[in-house]
Amino acid sequence: MRPIKNFIIFLADALSIAFAFLFSFLLRFDFHLPPVMGELLWRTLPVVLAVKLLVLFYFRFYRNLWRYASPRDAIDIARVVTIASMVCVLAFVFLDVLASFPRSVLLIDWFLLLVTVSSGRLAWRLYREKSTAHGHGYGARVLVFGAGEAGSLLLQEIRRQTGTPYNVVGFVDDDPAKKGMYLSGIPVLGNRAQLPALIRNYGIREVVVAIPSVRGSVLRSVVESCAAEDARVRTLPTLGDIIDGKISVSQVRDVEINDLLGRDPVVLDEKGIRDCLAGKVVLVSGAAGSIGSEICRQVARFGPGELILLDNAETPLFYLEREMRQKFPDLRIAPIIGDVRNQEKMELLFERFLPEVVFHAAAYKHVPMMEFNPAEAVVNNIGGTKIMADAARLFGVRNFVLISSDKAVNPTNVMGASKRAAEMYVQALAPTCSTRFTAVRFGNVLGSNGSVIPLFMEQIRKGGPVTVTDPRVTRYFMTIPEATQLVLQAGCLGNGGEIFVLDMGEPVRIANLAEELIRLSGLIPYEDIDIVFTGLRPGEKLFEELVLEGEGIMPTAHEKIRVVTAAGADLGEISADIDRLFHLAGTFDTIEVVQSLRRMVVEFAPAFNHAGMAAWDSQNARPDMFPRRKEGSAKILPFRVASAAQNLTVTSS
Repeated sequence: MRPIKNFIIFLADALSIAFAFLFSFLLRFDFHLPPVMGELLWRTLPVVLAVKLLVLFYFRFYRNLWRYASPRDAIDIARVVTIASMVCVLAFVFLDVLASFPRSVLLIDWFLLLVTVSSGRLAWRLYREKSTAHGHGYGARVLVFGAGEAGSLLLQEIRRQTGTPYNVVGFVDDDPAKKGMYLSGIPVLGNRAQLPALIRNYGIREVVVAIPSVRGSVLRSVVESCAAEDARVRTLPTLGDIIDGKISVSQVRDVEINDLLGRDPVVLDEKGIRDCLAGKVVLVSGAAGSIGSEICRQVARFGPGELILLDNAETPLFYLEREMRQKFPDLRIAPIIGDVRNQEKMELLFERFLPEVVFHAAAYKHVPMMEFNPAEAVVNNIGGTKIMADAARLFGVRNFVLISSDKAVNPTNVMGASKRAAEMYVQALAPTCSTRFTAVRFGNVLGSNGSVIPLFMEQIRKGGPVTVTDPRVTRYFMTIPEATQLVLQAGCLGNGGEIFVLDMGEPVRIANLAEELIRLSGLIPYEDIDIVFTGLRPGEKLFEELVLEGEGIMPTAHEKIRVVTAAGADLGEISADIDRLFHLAGTFDTIEVVQSLRRMVVEFAPAFNHAGMAAWDSQNARPDMFPRRKEGSAKILPFRVASAAQNLTVTSS
């Protein structure tokens, strides 16, 4: 059908060209055409037809989808018609007839052709919209929240769709100037505060939020209003997901918890980040994890010379490498299976690739798990950081960024204390070399592996109950892309020794989060799905903090990043503390590991009875489960430690 339609449009354009040329002569001479002008008209008409149609063909005039004609298409029409008229003038010069032509005929011909060609395409679009209009009188009664550009585009798309499930009754918008106005014939009925009454009065089944950049707080209020009136809420994708301004009905989706917690989009200093990463060899440890993999994706955008993906999990690393090669086919990628606790291999890795920027994201992060395995937290979170940082200093890495946690602030658990010890080490190391050692603290990230939201969703799918530790518990949340983008920004801001704190917004009460997830699943909290409070788990506290007492916090060049100015630490003292921890971790003496960690991190106030856990170990563990090394053993840990650790005098515990 397409060639037939194009041929019809071609014939219509030919008639428009002939009509405009003929009518311009008639208008010029008040419909009394002198014989000499009539002869000129019929002699030049074939030339005008041929030249102008060839120009239209040359500019691919018959490949446009005029059903979706826009103001940009009107500009293109004016440009092509003008060029066609100018080429005709050149043809008249070549045929030596321009001198006989009245100049006003040329101007009138240009104007008439522009009007007829534009009108024809506008008429076609109006006909198509009318013939396929299904947005009024059919489907579920819908309100569109947002009477702006996105709302207008959505309404147009709804009207074009055959069998659309939506019947748009009206718009809702918080702009008071829009109330009572009409958008494409649909009234703006009121604002967000009037939403419950509008849902009742108009029998609304769904509300579609057509503001791609809507704030989470606004969306939460819309969801609450709709939930009270038993109306469904749906939304459009974010601005980054809408391509070329084209909004499709198929893009309308259910509201997700990320939408409710979302904040203003992150605005990056892309030039500064590009200067820091472009052409550089970048190493990401823990690359296959939730944060590490997103760091890899974000780094790849800025054109590094080579990206080293380091992780000890083979399968996740395989999938990450495949994804990165598909998305960034020109990027040099080196997937390395390795353990950051293996000092010898890490040094060989640094020697082989000579990375210039390191993002150290490899760590154990689950709080209750580390309460039962404090030795592993020490070996991996502290020991792995020490080995990576020492290698960075040894091989002259330019920037080293430690991914830390808000749980490092006044820690009540082993995981947080281990991250604080890692911060202390990189801070102490910073003044001793040219490597810029920095750390970045942030809270929970939405959708990360093992995070609370996937757990809640799984419980809801099974019919409940949803388990929350305590009704008072609050946590900071960020999306994974937001957190990793700010990590990149902070890493490029640092001069060495800083701890950067990301703007986490307002803390979210976990009980409220569970209730919102249940509502978004179309269910009623405490009726369809119960919420059960189980008590705080080992090492957990009611609220998280981002800054220690005594740490000064100052702004940076980026509005969402703050820098902590902590007192300097003695590298020798901290190294000795860490070496002691390494030795105790090798003996699997749980109590001594925790006590030593407390001595090193003075803010650490354990909330879990590790003595009770040790008693459980002694009753249930087999004698050969954790064999102790003999005094004077050459290796205390399953990896080669620094020379200071090797010179320790080992005493039996």
